[in-house]
Amino acid sequence: MSHFSSIYYSLLVAGSQQEIIIPADLALVQELGATLREWAQIWQNLYVANKTALFRDVQQMAYSLIEYRSQIVSGTLPQDDLVELKKKVTAKIDYGNRILGLDLVVRDEAGNTLDPDWTSTVSLFRAHETASRSVDDRIQEEKTLFSTVHTYSLLMNLKNFVCNIGEDAELLMSLYDPDQSEFISENFLVRWDSMGMPKEIEKLNNLPALFTDLSSSDLMRPRLFLVCQIIRVGSMELKEGKKHTGGLRRPFGVAVMDITDIGHGKTDDEDKQHFIPFQSTGWVLLVSASLDFFTCLLAGLFVTLKLLSGDLAQVRKDYPHFVDRSTAIVRKMGFPEIILPGIVRNDIYVTLLQGEFDRGKKKTPKNVEVILSVYDDEGNLIFPGAGYDGITEYKSVIYYQVKQPSWNETVKVTIPIEDVCRCHLRVMFRHRSSQDSRDKSEKPFGMAFVRLMRRDGTTLKDGRHELIVYKVDVKKTEDAKVYLTLPATWAEVEEKEKQTGKQFHHSGVVPVTKDSFQIATLTCSTKLTQNVDLLGLLNWRSNPEDLDQILQRLMEVEGGEIVKFLQDTLDALFNIMMETSEKDTYDTLVFDALVFIITLIGDIKFQHFNPVLETYINKHFSATLMKGKECSASRLHAYKFVRPAPIIGNELCDPISSVFLCSVAADCRDVLLPLVTDQLSGQLDDHSSKPDHEASFISVLTSTKPKYISLPFFSTIPINNTNTPLLQGQYLACMTAILKQMDDMHYAHYISTFKTRQDIMDFLMETFIMFKDLMGDVFPADWMIMNLVQMQVFLRAINQYSDVLNMYFLDQAHFELQLWNNYFHLTVAFLTHKTLQLESFSQEKRNKILNKYGDMRKPIGFKIRDMWYNLGPHKMKFIPAMVGPILEVTLVPEPELRKATILIFFDMMQCEHNFSPGRTFEMFENELITKLDQEVEGGRGDEQYKVLLEKTLLEHCRRHRYLSQSGEELALLLSSLLEKLLAYRTITHDESPEHRMSCTVNVLNFYKEKKREDIYIRYLYKLRDLHLDCENYTEASYTLLLHAELLEWSDKACAPHLIPGDGQHVWTQQELKERLIQEIICYLDKGKVSVKCTAHYLQQSVYELYLKLLSQFPNAARMTSTAPPGDDISNSTGQYIQCFTVKPVLTVPHQFKDKGVPEQILNYYRTNEVDQFKYSRPFRKGEKDPDNEFATMWIERTTYITAYRFPGILKWFEVKSVSVEEISPLANAIETMEMTNEKLSNLVQQQACDRSLSINPLSMMLSGIVDPAVMGGFSNYEKAFFIDTYIQEHPEDHEQIEVLKQLIALQIPLLADGIRIHGEKTTEQLKPLHNRLVTCFQDLREKVEKHYGVITLVRCQPLTQFNVGGCQLKLLALLPSYQTLLIQSRVSGILAQDHKSCLIQSIATQVLSVIVLLLCQDSQMMLNPICVSQPCSLTERKKSRVGSAVMPYILSSTLRRMSTVSTISNASSGLSSGSASSDGPSCNSSQESVPRILSLLLAPFVCLSPCHCATITTESGFFKC
Repeated sequence: MSHFSSIYYSLLVAGSQQEIIIPADLALVQELGATLREWAQIWQNLYVANKTALFRDVQQMAYSLIEYRSQIVSGTLPQDDLVELKKKVTAKIDYGNRILGLDLVVRDEAGNTLDPDWTSTVSLFRAHETASRSVDDRIQEEKTLFSTVHTYSLLMNLKNFVCNIGEDAELLMSLYDPDQSEFISENFLVRWDSMGMPKEIEKLNNLPALFTDLSSSDLMRPRLFLVCQIIRVGSMELKEGKKHTGGLRRPFGVAVMDITDIGHGKTDDEDKQHFIPFQSTGWVLLVSASLDFFTCLLAGLFVTLKLLSGDLAQVRKDYPHFVDRSTAIVRKMGFPEIILPGIVRNDIYVTLLQGEFDRGKKKTPKNVEVILSVYDDEGNLIFPGAGYDGITEYKSVIYYQVKQPSWNETVKVTIPIEDVCRCHLRVMFRHRSSQDSRDKSEKPFGMAFVRLMRRDGTTLKDGRHELIVYKVDVKKTEDAKVYLTLPATWAEVEEKEKQTGKQFHHSGVVPVTKDSFQIATLTCSTKLTQNVDLLGLLNWRSNPEDLDQILQRLMEVEGGEIVKFLQDTLDALFNIMMETSEKDTYDTLVFDALVFIITLIGDIKFQHFNPVLETYINKHFSATLMKGKECSASRLHAYKFVRPAPIIGNELCDPISSVFLCSVAADCRDVLLPLVTDQLSGQLDDHSSKPDHEASFISVLTSTKPKYISLPFFSTIPINNTNTPLLQGQYLACMTAILKQMDDMHYAHYISTFKTRQDIMDFLMETFIMFKDLMGDVFPADWMIMNLVQMQVFLRAINQYSDVLNMYFLDQAHFELQLWNNYFHLTVAFLTHKTLQLESFSQEKRNKILNKYGDMRKPIGFKIRDMWYNLGPHKMKFIPAMVGPILEVTLVPEPELRKATILIFFDMMQCEHNFSPGRTFEMFENELITKLDQEVEGGRGDEQYKVLLEKTLLEHCRRHRYLSQSGEELALLLSSLLEKLLAYRTITHDESPEHRMSCTVNVLNFYKEKKREDIYIRYLYKLRDLHLDCENYTEASYTLLLHAELLEWSDKACAPHLIPGDGQHVWTQQELKERLIQEIICYLDKGKVSVKCTAHYLQQSVYELYLKLLSQFPNAARMTSTAPPGDDISNSTGQYIQCFTVKPVLTVPHQFKDKGVPEQILNYYRTNEVDQFKYSRPFRKGEKDPDNEFATMWIERTTYITAYRFPGILKWFEVKSVSVEEISPLANAIETMEMTNEKLSNLVQQQACDRSLSINPLSMMLSGIVDPAVMGGFSNYEKAFFIDTYIQEHPEDHEQIEVLKQLIALQIPLLADGIRIHGEKTTEQLKPLHNRLVTCFQDLREKVEKHYGVITLVRCQPLTQFNVGGCQLKLLALLPSYQTLLIQSRVSGILAQDHKSCLIQSIATQVLSVIVLLLCQDSQMMLNPICVSQPCSLTERKKSRVGSAVMPYILSSTLRRMSTVSTISNASSGLSSGSASSDGPSCNSSQESVPRILSLLLAPFVCLSPCHCATITTESGFFKC
């Protein structure tokens, strides 16, 4: 905005050093400058907020004001012109202020601003009324002017096209918005022949086209282009021979003209021919950069352009000489601003966007041609552009050898409305060769399709659609019944996968290719809707039983969709009313819907649809529906008149008024005035008096300033009962005028007229209530001067009444609590009135108010403080009720006011401490915390207030004898709370939901510690809502769980603060807890964590997380290394982000320790209730061994412990401790082997349990271990740790080396079991693989057993009954995956599983999930072979809820413990190392061996419920379980 200067005169006052600066400019010039400065700031804010339309309006008005100012300052205007210009300026300023929400400026008839000090209050009020009415009329004129023309048309005539192409060409002309990168209109197509002439030779030099349906917003765009795309139709390359393929559409060039000025109406020369040259390079906004443009010198178009007002019918009527039958009609791709009844349109625009195609067997990318067609029973037409008849098939432009072509070609599909439901688009893709012979043999390689109507009856959604490209199979792709059963878009696939839970198979009836293709669609139809609710109304007869829901949902439909189908919607509503006339079930709903639609059209956004409604009422409604209920027509006509009638005030006509309008001497007035006021009071008591006369009477009283005024009539003025804002304003203006003329003498005299103290109290009580009510919104917000005058007068009156309060109602005998309470609430309302909040105004406005009225908040605030201290012992009566109002006062951002009023808090603390039995200030503290939370959330309070509050309270509390400790604690507590609340409020509008969640958790934790359950629960639900907005259902459930934990399982009634929402429903604690738990289960189900949690914090891509963090910390640098940051980074001032994946550490609950636990339970604890995470970083110590890298490969393991467990109420938690340890290469090898054995053991168990599982995972794992070609693992460990050199250098590792050997040996029986199961499940195709696995395993087992001992799996008949020392042990089932007992000198044990396993007699009956029998470590006995086998049927197992087998998961710690319980025995080493096949050695079972088995029991029998203690005696002694 332009800068401008002002001239000032300097006046030196005689006899004084004071210099007064007087502006030399006219008052209007000064006002212009001030207005422009104020608008400039708003103008900038509008630009930042991207409010384009209002930004341009302000820009235009500001430029006009600058021009007007220049004319005024020049001094060259004649007086008459200057007066006229001043009217224009003031009208422009007032209009601009109104649309920008600024204050109304009141002026006299000459246009000068009124000074309230020199204008009576009533005159000021009337001036406001006049000015407001004038601005409203101006705005209405603007609307009326705007509404006279809603639609425009642009006439273009193509005179000539100059370019020697040498082949046929197509010219596609359209309107384009370069800022939005979108076409506005469809194409106007002109075909040109190879001789440089139009194919319709009769139209030479005259090819007209009318771009219609353009709205004013279309034309007022920042930039508007006319674009012509030239398509060459011929061979692949120019001037190729006859043997080359012809008829190919190839890109040639683009011509562009900026027609913004024509659209804005700045230029209008219909005879001027505009030359539009070709661009020398490709226009990147329209076509791909890969287009091979042909640059032609002096080539281009010659066109004429003319803007016409009106739609197509209006233009044909008004401009028949311009628009005739030969004129091509080019429709807007969208609707005009209004849609009149009777207009039917049904156009679907399809834009071929882009694709990516695999080159296949070709060396170069394909020359892809897209063929678009519409299929139904009859066939439909596609229009490549206006001006030509439709075609049945559209062929796209071909880009030469482009892998990712971008077409951006739009065609129009016109289909009869009744046929849309059975039509679909089909797209074929074909490679075009430049050689004609090759091209003929090219068949389509891909096909895609999309349905035009969805299954719910709505039209295909506008926007982009990524189609699935299917491989062409001639028979199947030509049969629509085959491919229409398949999904058309990838969005449909995703939706179907969500519904069924099954993944889409790419190899179906018609295979899917790797190619991709995108289109965009836009439906412009007055009969087809994309809204389900509106469609339900239009087709209500098909579902009459849902009519009540249909009518209710109509009022939730977006307004733009309703006005588009206004006639059909109204027809449907009245048809419902008539066809259901036998009963009035739907009358109310129809009536509500009609009111909703009428109200919608009354909105300024849709107010230009009023003519549509008028046309419907006058023509279509009466013509089609008058046969039904006659009252329906009457109702609709009545809707037009449901609006408030204007209030017309009467002139002063009463004889009493005439008396006072005369020039009466002052003495006469003194005599008459008391009589008149008494008479007036009596008339006001008579409620039959007319309000306009009352206002006239009161206005008379303001014409003079008498010595005294009697005021009893104030209480009888029916201001609060007046329904009309105008009358309320009149009363308030008159009363303000009277109070303004009263001085101290008048107030004192009036109070003295009351006979009793009770009369004074009644008067003050009513006055306080009336003043508080009048400080509402009686005057509009932009009547700033009127509001300030009212507040100035009220301030003086309140000060007078304060003295009366102190005089009559302060002592102990006459203290009136309610009166004082009303006084304090009045003063607080005054101080916090929006008119006085200077901080919310611009600097210009703030300075004006301060110079004229001062800051009225300060004197009233000081008065509140003084009146509080005057209360003395009565203060306790206002605690805690006055804590909130006083807090409002202290939060006003005025430093002096804050310092003066915060001290009231300390006084309240002292007062409650002195008078409470417990010598505390608990009531004050609780109320202050509650109100502080509400006020800060409402936008009050700042950092300066927090500092001042803490400082003031600390200073005074520390000097107090009894409040030094408790007061200091409260001060720090309030400071902490304010810090959290301010952070929460600041972050509320933050784009990052994570920030908002963190601050919410901080606040709710504070209230949890303070045991403020009411506020705590409120923030819990705020946190829940934040999670639901982000679809964090798991975290939402855990948040609700915190509320549920506050409740008991009892029939005790819930306290109101425990009930969420309004708390009106009465719940018992058990009922509410059940309801919450049901909701929690619902959220958990949505989050897919009811059985197995999906750990989002582990699955999320590290890179995506990094980008998210970078958006929150844009100045941070990314650390590429995962090593701990050094001191240079830790101590630097910069920000760094280190992002890497950590693994959760499984923490098994105590009740499952050292027990066989079902895998489903372990899987739960792997990703739930996790607070430990580890990160392992490999590094080397010493020189790298080229032969074996494992010997020097160490692991740095960092363990992170978080403050809370995952998942929880947040998706992230702070790390409270970090520990780092180094894992030696040998320890790392042991860990790796343990994990391998654990994985192998449980994989074998799963395969044995469920024969339906795929064998592939087992095949891969067995191959990775036994096959030397892919062998990884212990061969490298042997080279690194089992050599003599390592053993001699590391004697301390002897035990760990033995453990590693044992783990290697333990792998053999596991592999044997796995290969046996693999053999049972293998197929013919996998037999070669299985044979190789058997061969490799035999070699591996021979080697391992030779060096590390033998483990044998022995099979025999089952023995489940044992008698032991008078005790009977019954084993009902064994673990299905282990068919025999593991027997070896090192290992011996039985693993069994069944929910019905039990021990009888001396061992109490007990339901067991797992029984593990282990060899006691100190037992020296030798173990004989024992026979145990699996159940006869593999299907005899317990099913879990989800249908899978419930079986124990064998942890690596269990396998390791089983392998280290005994020493090596020669006897055990002599066991058979039979084949891994199913045929194993058998042996005779003997019950004598059972006690030896029992002696192997180590630790208790593993069970899910508490284990009973029993003593079992064996041959080798006894032990307890």
